[in-house]
Amino acid sequence: LSGLDPAQPYFQDTPNEVTLDKTDAEFVDVIHTDIAPTIPYLGFGISTSIGHLDFYPNGGREMPGCKKNALSQIVDLDGIWEGTRDFVACNHLRSYKYYSDSIIYPNGFLGYITTSYDTFKEGSGFPCPAEGCPNMGHYADKFKGKITNDTIKLYLNTGEAKDFALWRYKVTVTLSGKSKVRGYVNVALYGSDGNTRQHQITEGTLRPDNTYTSFVDAEVDIGALTKVKFLWNNNWINPTLPKLGAATITVQPGENG
Repeated sequence: LSGLDPAQPYFQDTPNEVTLDKTDAEFVDVIHTDIAPTIPYLGFGISTSIGHLDFYPNGGREMPGCKKNALSQIVDLDGIWEGTRDFVACNHLRSYKYYSDSIIYPNGFLGYITTSYDTFKEGSGFPCPAEGCPNMGHYADKFKGKITNDTIKLYLNTGEAKDFALWRYKVTVTLSGKSKVRGYVNVALYGSDGNTRQHQITEGTLRPDNTYTSFVDAEVDIGALTKVKFLWNNNWINPTLPKLGAATITVQPGENG
């Protein structure tokens, strides 16, 4: 039984007979996309963990793409009614959109087991353990036989618009050069199954021999890594023409480490 952002008003913190809970089926998975308090934030979704697997994409409160220009969202490709509905309850309705997208991405929407969205952003739960990570959505039940804890909270990031699936990589860059500069470092990943856009690894003071790490949520599953593109920019013209390179770049996929 899959709960798509189950309702918060009149259901949160109520007895099991009232709210959705893990005794309602052999296997209950839940996608939480609108867990902000109903008062004053008008959150529609329940925040507590109530299933065997509870997924909190993007932390469960604010979904990417839901704060775009109101007019552009209301004048939607699917029509005025659908656009208005999506604007009013955008976070809440993301749950079914993620679920429908998950059907066509059997290896996408991996949820990482950790205690909070903040720890997830810091890298907790990455990479997946030996038994793997559950997939949010249609294929969540593949994890059914691997559940040992009472409640498993899972975190992941999604895209701003369809297609919502992202694939998480840990990218570590050690810089080379002769002097420190200010600017940013971008990396693009190339693989057997596709290439990513440029993703920023760090910004600020760039020091040769220092190592910088970032978690990249890529818009494609690149498959086997074949090449890495390294770019840096110092944002302004520097008459000393500083040079900066990458001594090493390490890429670790979240799915298998």
